[in-house]
Amino acid sequence: MPTTHTLERPADTGAQRVVRIIAGRRARHRRHAVATILLGALVCVLFAVALMVGDRFYSPDQIVRVVLGESVPGASFTVGELRLPRAVLAVLTGLGFGMAGVTFQTLLRNPLASPDIIGISHGAGAAAVIGIIVLSLDGPAVSLLALGGALATAALIYALSIRGGFAGTRLILIGIGVAAVLQSVISYLLSRAASWDIQTAMQWLSGSLNNASWERVLPIAIAAAIVMPLMLSQGRSLGAMQLGDDSAAGLGVRVNATRMLFILGAVALLAFATAAAGPIAFAAFMAGPIAARITGPGANLLLPSAFVGAALVLGSDLLAQFALGARYPVGVVTGVLGAPFLIYLLIRTNRSGGSL
Repeated sequence: MPTTHTLERPADTGAQRVVRIIAGRRARHRRHAVATILLGALVCVLFAVALMVGDRFYSPDQIVRVVLGESVPGASFTVGELRLPRAVLAVLTGLGFGMAGVTFQTLLRNPLASPDIIGISHGAGAAAVIGIIVLSLDGPAVSLLALGGALATAALIYALSIRGGFAGTRLILIGIGVAAVLQSVISYLLSRAASWDIQTAMQWLSGSLNNASWERVLPIAIAAAIVMPLMLSQGRSLGAMQLGDDSAAGLGVRVNATRMLFILGAVALLAFATAAAGPIAFAAFMAGPIAARITGPGANLLLPSAFVGAALVLGSDLLAQFALGARYPVGVVTGVLGAPFLIYLLIRTNRSGGSL
Protein backbone atom coordinates (compact mmCIF):
# COMPACT_ATOMS: atom_id res chain seq x y z
CA MET A 1 0.00 0.00 0.00
CA PRO A 2 1.26 3.49 -0.73
CA THR A 3 2.47 5.30 2.28
CA THR A 4 1.22 8.75 3.10
CA HIS A 5 3.48 11.39 4.38
CA THR A 6 2.22 14.23 6.57
CA LEU A 7 4.00 17.53 6.39
CA GLU A 8 4.74 18.81 9.83
CA ARG A 9 5.55 22.42 10.51
CA PRO A 10 9.12 22.61 11.71
CA ALA A 11 9.51 23.73 15.27
CA ASP A 12 10.41 27.36 15.68
CA THR A 13 13.95 28.08 16.63
CA GLY A 14 14.73 30.40 19.52
CA ALA A 15 15.68 33.14 17.06
CA GLN A 16 12.33 32.88 15.27
CA ARG A 17 10.45 33.16 18.55
CA VAL A 18 12.43 36.25 19.46
CA VAL A 19 11.66 37.78 16.05
CA ARG A 20 7.93 37.09 16.51
CA ILE A 21 7.96 38.59 20.01
CA ILE A 22 9.74 41.71 18.78
CA ALA A 23 7.34 42.05 15.85
CA GLY A 24 4.33 41.69 18.15
CA ARG A 25 5.73 44.28 20.53
CA ARG A 26 6.35 46.72 17.69
CA ALA A 27 2.82 46.19 16.40
CA ARG A 28 1.38 46.94 19.85
CA HIS A 29 3.52 50.06 20.21
CA ARG A 30 2.50 51.19 16.72
CA ARG A 31 -1.20 50.68 17.52
CA HIS A 32 -0.80 52.56 20.79
CA ALA A 33 0.97 55.49 19.11
CA VAL A 34 -1.56 55.72 16.26
CA ALA A 35 -4.53 55.46 18.62
CA THR A 36 -3.11 58.13 20.93
CA ILE A 37 -2.47 60.51 18.03
CA LEU A 38 -6.00 59.96 16.67
CA LEU A 39 -7.54 60.55 20.11
CA GLY A 40 -5.54 63.77 20.44
CA ALA A 41 -6.72 64.83 16.98
CA LEU A 42 -10.32 64.09 17.98
CA VAL A 43 -9.96 66.37 21.00
CA CYS A 44 -8.59 69.13 18.75
CA VAL A 45 -11.51 68.76 16.33
CA LEU A 46 -14.11 68.85 19.11
CA PHE A 47 -12.35 71.85 20.63
CA ALA A 48 -12.52 73.71 17.32
CA VAL A 49 -16.20 72.81 16.87
CA ALA A 50 -16.95 74.04 20.40
CA LEU A 51 -15.48 77.42 19.47
CA MET A 52 -17.24 77.70 16.11
CA VAL A 53 -20.82 76.61 16.81
CA GLY A 54 -23.46 78.28 18.94
CA ASP A 55 -26.24 80.79 18.45
CA ARG A 56 -23.98 82.22 15.76
CA PHE A 57 -21.41 80.35 13.67
CA TYR A 58 -17.89 81.75 13.41
CA SER A 59 -15.45 80.63 10.75
CA PRO A 60 -12.10 79.02 11.55
CA ASP A 61 -10.39 82.19 10.32
CA GLN A 62 -12.31 84.31 12.83
CA ILE A 63 -11.56 81.85 15.61
CA VAL A 64 -7.83 81.92 14.88
CA ARG A 65 -7.82 85.73 14.83
CA VAL A 66 -9.58 85.88 18.21
CA VAL A 67 -7.20 83.33 19.75
CA LEU A 68 -4.23 85.36 18.44
CA GLY A 69 -5.60 88.45 20.19
CA GLU A 70 -7.06 90.38 17.26
CA SER A 71 -10.27 92.32 17.68
CA VAL A 72 -13.08 90.71 15.68
CA PRO A 73 -16.52 92.38 15.99
CA GLY A 74 -18.88 90.05 17.82
CA ALA A 75 -16.46 87.15 17.94
CA SER A 76 -14.01 88.74 20.38
CA PHE A 77 -16.54 88.66 23.20
CA THR A 78 -18.55 85.57 22.24
CA VAL A 79 -15.54 83.40 21.49
CA GLY A 80 -12.90 84.99 23.69
CA GLU A 81 -14.98 85.42 26.86
CA LEU A 82 -17.69 82.76 26.57
CA ARG A 83 -16.79 79.85 24.32
CA LEU A 84 -13.02 79.72 24.76
CA PRO A 85 -12.99 79.49 28.59
CA ARG A 86 -15.77 76.89 28.42
CA ALA A 87 -13.91 74.76 25.86
CA VAL A 88 -10.59 75.05 27.71
CA LEU A 89 -12.29 74.10 30.99
CA ALA A 90 -13.94 71.11 29.28
CA VAL A 91 -10.57 69.92 27.98
CA LEU A 92 -8.76 70.37 31.29
CA THR A 93 -11.47 68.74 33.40
CA GLY A 94 -11.74 65.88 30.90
CA LEU A 95 -7.98 65.34 30.96
CA GLY A 96 -8.01 65.38 34.75
CA PHE A 97 -10.96 63.04 35.16
CA GLY A 98 -9.63 60.64 32.53
CA MET A 99 -6.12 60.37 33.96
CA ALA A 100 -7.34 60.19 37.57
CA GLY A 101 -9.89 57.51 36.76
CA VAL A 102 -7.51 55.20 34.92
CA THR A 103 -4.90 55.63 37.66
CA PHE A 104 -7.27 54.29 40.32
CA GLN A 105 -8.47 51.52 38.01
CA THR A 106 -4.89 50.46 37.27
CA LEU A 107 -3.60 50.64 40.83
CA LEU A 108 -6.58 48.68 42.16
CA ARG A 109 -6.69 46.37 39.11
CA ASN A 110 -10.44 46.82 38.79
CA PRO A 111 -12.32 48.81 36.10
CA LEU A 112 -15.05 49.62 38.63
CA ALA A 113 -12.62 51.39 40.99
CA SER A 114 -13.14 54.91 39.67
CA PRO A 115 -13.54 58.06 41.80
CA ASP A 116 -17.27 58.04 40.96
CA ILE A 117 -17.64 54.68 42.70
CA ILE A 118 -15.24 54.88 45.64
CA GLY A 119 -16.50 58.12 47.15
CA ILE A 120 -13.98 60.83 46.34
CA SER A 121 -16.40 62.70 44.06
CA HIS A 122 -19.05 62.38 46.77
CA GLY A 123 -16.69 64.09 49.21
CA ALA A 124 -16.38 67.08 46.90
CA GLY A 125 -20.14 67.10 46.37
CA ALA A 126 -20.97 66.96 50.08
CA ALA A 127 -18.53 69.78 50.85
CA ALA A 128 -19.97 71.93 48.06
CA VAL A 129 -23.56 71.34 49.22
CA ILE A 130 -22.59 72.27 52.78
CA GLY A 131 -21.01 75.44 51.44
CA ILE A 132 -24.07 76.37 49.37
CA ILE A 133 -26.85 75.43 51.81
CA VAL A 134 -25.34 75.77 55.28
CA LEU A 135 -22.67 78.44 54.81
CA SER A 136 -24.40 80.41 51.98
CA LEU A 137 -21.24 80.48 49.88
CA ASP A 138 -21.00 80.79 46.12
CA GLY A 139 -18.50 80.96 43.29
CA PRO A 140 -14.82 80.34 44.07
CA ALA A 141 -15.55 79.71 47.77
CA VAL A 142 -17.69 76.68 46.87
CA SER A 143 -14.98 75.40 44.53
CA LEU A 144 -12.35 75.78 47.24
CA LEU A 145 -14.54 73.93 49.74
CA ALA A 146 -15.17 71.15 47.20
CA LEU A 147 -11.42 70.84 46.65
CA GLY A 148 -10.89 70.41 50.38
CA GLY A 149 -13.74 67.89 50.60
CA ALA A 150 -12.29 65.70 47.87
CA LEU A 151 -8.82 65.74 49.41
CA ALA A 152 -10.14 65.02 52.92
CA THR A 153 -12.33 62.15 51.69
CA ALA A 154 -9.46 60.58 49.78
CA ALA A 155 -7.23 60.82 52.86
CA LEU A 156 -9.93 59.24 55.03
CA ILE A 157 -10.51 56.34 52.63
CA TYR A 158 -6.79 55.67 52.28
CA ALA A 159 -6.21 55.85 56.05
CA LEU A 160 -9.02 53.37 56.73
CA SER A 161 -7.89 50.97 54.01
CA ILE A 162 -4.15 50.97 54.77
CA ARG A 163 -4.49 49.26 58.15
CA GLY A 164 -2.92 45.81 57.98
CA GLY A 165 -1.30 46.58 54.62
CA PHE A 166 -2.65 48.04 51.41
CA ALA A 167 -5.40 46.01 49.72
CA GLY A 168 -7.28 47.26 46.69
CA THR A 169 -10.46 45.35 47.48
CA ARG A 170 -10.57 46.80 50.99
CA LEU A 171 -10.12 50.33 49.63
CA ILE A 172 -12.95 49.85 47.13
CA LEU A 173 -15.35 48.52 49.75
CA ILE A 174 -14.49 51.28 52.21
CA GLY A 175 -14.85 53.85 49.44
CA ILE A 176 -18.30 52.54 48.53
CA GLY A 177 -19.34 52.74 52.20
CA VAL A 178 -18.01 56.30 52.54
CA ALA A 179 -19.80 57.26 49.31
CA ALA A 180 -23.09 55.95 50.72
CA VAL A 181 -22.67 57.98 53.90
CA LEU A 182 -21.81 61.15 51.99
CA GLN A 183 -24.73 60.65 49.60
CA SER A 184 -27.01 60.43 52.64
CA VAL A 185 -25.57 63.71 53.93
CA ILE A 186 -26.22 65.36 50.56
CA SER A 187 -29.80 64.06 50.45
CA TYR A 188 -30.49 65.25 54.00
CA LEU A 189 -29.18 68.74 53.30
CA LEU A 190 -31.17 69.03 50.07
CA SER A 191 -34.36 67.93 51.85
CA ARG A 192 -34.04 70.83 54.30
CA ALA A 193 -32.80 73.53 51.93
CA ALA A 194 -34.65 76.48 50.46
CA SER A 195 -35.77 76.11 46.86
CA TRP A 196 -33.23 78.60 45.49
CA ASP A 197 -30.38 76.81 47.28
CA ILE A 198 -31.57 73.45 45.95
CA GLN A 199 -31.42 74.77 42.38
CA THR A 200 -27.87 76.04 42.85
CA ALA A 201 -26.72 72.86 44.57
CA MET A 202 -28.28 70.57 41.97
CA GLN A 203 -26.68 72.52 39.16
CA TRP A 204 -23.29 72.05 40.81
CA LEU A 205 -23.89 68.37 41.62
CA SER A 206 -24.89 67.66 38.02
CA GLY A 207 -21.50 68.78 36.73
CA SER A 208 -21.74 71.90 34.63
CA LEU A 209 -19.57 74.15 32.49
CA ASN A 210 -22.14 76.95 32.42
CA ASN A 211 -20.16 79.16 34.81
CA ALA A 212 -16.87 78.68 32.99
CA SER A 213 -14.47 81.59 33.31
CA TRP A 214 -10.75 82.18 33.21
CA GLU A 215 -10.78 82.33 37.03
CA ARG A 216 -12.05 78.74 37.12
CA VAL A 217 -9.61 77.65 34.42
CA LEU A 218 -6.46 78.93 36.14
CA PRO A 219 -6.28 76.57 39.19
CA ILE A 220 -6.88 73.37 37.23
CA ALA A 221 -4.50 74.54 34.48
CA ILE A 222 -1.72 74.97 37.06
CA ALA A 223 -2.51 71.60 38.67
CA ALA A 224 -2.54 69.83 35.30
CA ALA A 225 0.73 71.46 34.22
CA ILE A 226 2.45 70.19 37.37
CA VAL A 227 0.83 66.81 38.00
CA MET A 228 0.28 65.35 34.53
CA PRO A 229 3.91 65.46 33.30
CA LEU A 230 5.04 63.93 36.60
CA MET A 231 2.55 61.06 36.28
CA LEU A 232 3.33 60.50 32.61
CA SER A 233 7.05 60.30 33.37
CA GLN A 234 6.34 57.37 35.72
CA GLY A 235 3.94 55.58 33.38
CA ARG A 236 6.11 52.45 33.11
CA SER A 237 6.09 52.04 36.87
CA LEU A 238 2.30 52.26 36.92
CA GLY A 239 2.11 49.55 34.26
CA ALA A 240 4.36 47.32 36.33
CA MET A 241 2.06 47.81 39.34
CA GLN A 242 -0.65 45.95 37.44
CA LEU A 243 1.41 42.77 37.85
CA GLY A 244 1.17 42.93 41.63
CA ASP A 245 3.43 44.39 44.30
CA ASP A 246 5.94 41.51 44.36
CA SER A 247 6.36 41.40 40.58
CA ALA A 248 6.66 45.18 40.38
CA ALA A 249 9.29 45.19 43.11
CA GLY A 250 11.17 42.48 41.23
CA LEU A 251 11.24 44.79 38.20
CA GLY A 252 12.85 47.51 40.25
CA VAL A 253 9.75 49.59 41.04
CA ARG A 254 9.63 51.31 44.43
CA VAL A 255 6.13 50.07 45.14
CA ASN A 256 5.09 52.20 48.10
CA ALA A 257 6.58 55.41 46.73
CA THR A 258 5.05 54.81 43.29
CA ARG A 259 1.63 54.03 44.74
CA MET A 260 1.68 57.17 46.89
CA LEU A 261 2.82 59.31 43.95
CA PHE A 262 0.00 58.15 41.72
CA ILE A 263 -2.67 58.29 44.42
CA LEU A 264 -1.70 61.85 45.34
CA GLY A 265 -1.51 62.86 41.68
CA ALA A 266 -4.86 61.29 40.80
CA VAL A 267 -6.58 62.81 43.84
CA ALA A 268 -5.15 66.24 43.00
CA LEU A 269 -6.36 66.07 39.39
CA LEU A 270 -9.77 64.82 40.45
CA ALA A 271 -10.13 67.41 43.20
CA PHE A 272 -9.22 70.38 41.00
CA ALA A 273 -11.40 69.13 38.12
CA THR A 274 -14.36 68.62 40.44
CA ALA A 275 -13.84 72.00 42.06
CA ALA A 276 -13.85 73.65 38.63
CA ALA A 277 -16.86 71.96 37.04
CA GLY A 278 -18.54 69.77 39.63
CA PRO A 279 -18.58 65.95 39.70
CA ILE A 280 -19.17 65.25 36.00
CA ALA A 281 -20.79 61.83 36.22
CA PHE A 282 -18.86 58.82 34.88
CA ALA A 283 -16.21 60.85 33.03
CA ALA A 284 -13.46 59.31 35.15
CA PHE A 285 -15.17 55.92 35.07
CA MET A 286 -15.54 55.56 31.29
CA ALA A 287 -12.24 56.98 30.05
CA GLY A 288 -9.92 54.12 31.02
CA PRO A 289 -11.96 51.16 29.72
CA ILE A 290 -12.70 52.97 26.45
CA ALA A 291 -9.02 53.83 25.98
CA ALA A 292 -8.04 50.23 26.73
CA ARG A 293 -10.29 48.94 23.94
CA ILE A 294 -8.92 51.48 21.47
CA THR A 295 -5.20 51.10 22.20
CA GLY A 296 -5.18 47.34 22.73
CA PRO A 297 -3.66 45.13 25.44
CA GLY A 298 -0.49 45.98 27.31
CA ALA A 299 -0.58 49.70 26.53
CA ASN A 300 0.16 52.59 28.85
CA LEU A 301 -3.29 54.12 29.30
CA LEU A 302 -2.50 57.40 31.04
CA LEU A 303 -2.36 59.69 28.00
CA PRO A 304 -5.01 57.87 25.89
CA SER A 305 -7.41 57.90 28.86
CA ALA A 306 -6.81 61.62 29.38
CA PHE A 307 -7.65 62.25 25.72
CA VAL A 308 -10.76 60.05 25.95
CA GLY A 309 -11.86 61.98 29.04
CA ALA A 310 -11.40 65.31 27.25
CA ALA A 311 -13.30 64.05 24.19
CA LEU A 312 -16.13 62.74 26.40
CA VAL A 313 -16.56 66.04 28.22
CA LEU A 314 -16.26 68.17 25.07
CA GLY A 315 -18.58 65.95 23.03
CA SER A 316 -21.12 65.60 25.84
CA ASP A 317 -21.16 69.36 26.36
CA LEU A 318 -21.86 69.93 22.67
CA LEU A 319 -24.73 67.42 22.84
CA ALA A 320 -26.04 69.00 26.03
CA GLN A 321 -26.08 72.46 24.47
CA PHE A 322 -27.30 71.88 20.94
CA ALA A 323 -28.68 68.37 20.32
CA LEU A 324 -31.37 67.79 22.94
CA GLY A 325 -33.83 70.63 22.39
CA ALA A 326 -32.85 72.32 25.66
CA ARG A 327 -29.53 73.18 27.29
CA TYR A 328 -28.56 70.72 30.00
CA PRO A 329 -25.51 70.46 32.27
CA VAL A 330 -22.79 68.30 30.74
CA GLY A 331 -23.07 65.82 33.61
CA VAL A 332 -26.60 64.90 32.52
CA VAL A 333 -25.30 63.60 29.18
CA THR A 334 -22.29 61.79 30.65
CA GLY A 335 -24.62 60.23 33.22
CA VAL A 336 -26.93 58.93 30.48
CA LEU A 337 -23.93 57.50 28.63
CA GLY A 338 -22.23 56.13 31.74
CA ALA A 339 -25.13 54.22 33.30
CA PRO A 340 -25.42 51.56 30.55
CA PHE A 341 -21.62 51.45 30.29
CA LEU A 342 -21.49 50.63 34.02
CA ILE A 343 -23.95 47.77 33.51
CA TYR A 344 -21.86 46.47 30.60
CA LEU A 345 -18.66 46.56 32.67
CA LEU A 346 -20.37 44.83 35.59
CA ILE A 347 -21.44 41.99 33.29
CA ARG A 348 -18.02 41.77 31.62
CA THR A 349 -16.15 41.90 34.94
CA ASN A 350 -18.34 39.13 36.33
CA ARG A 351 -17.51 36.92 33.34
CA SER A 352 -13.85 37.61 32.77
CA GLY A 353 -12.34 39.14 35.89
CA GLY A 354 -11.41 42.63 36.92
CA SER A 355 -8.88 43.89 34.38
CA LEU A 356 -9.36 46.80 32.02
